[in-house]
Amino acid sequence: QAGVPKHTSLFPVLHPSSSVAMASVAASQLSKEQKEELLCTYAALILHDDGADITPQAMTDLIKAANCTVEAYWPTLMAKMIKNVGMEGLIKMGSGGGGGGGGGG
Repeated sequence: QAGVPKHTSLFPVLHPSSSVAMASVAASQLSKEQKEELLCTYAALILHDDGADITPQAMTDLIKAANCTVEAYWPTLMAKMIKNVGMEGLIKMGSGGGGGGGGGG
């Protein structure tokens, strides 16, 4: 598909027939909602990495190119959150880093 980032090979771990484990949980053990949220997260990260606009349509196109589907509200919700918080801010939140050191006594 023209205009679709090349990273769609990352999505097979969430394909319904996949048994590949992500972290300590196999994709087959995730709920439908968890899989759809991860698909949108991956799509947003791929678009961000490619320097593309993170829009609901771009996310949907990327997810479809990976032969996956999500409920229509997910890309819209994710894109709105990214617009409000910013991708860099969300990445920092998800990384768990940045906590200050404890005070000495």
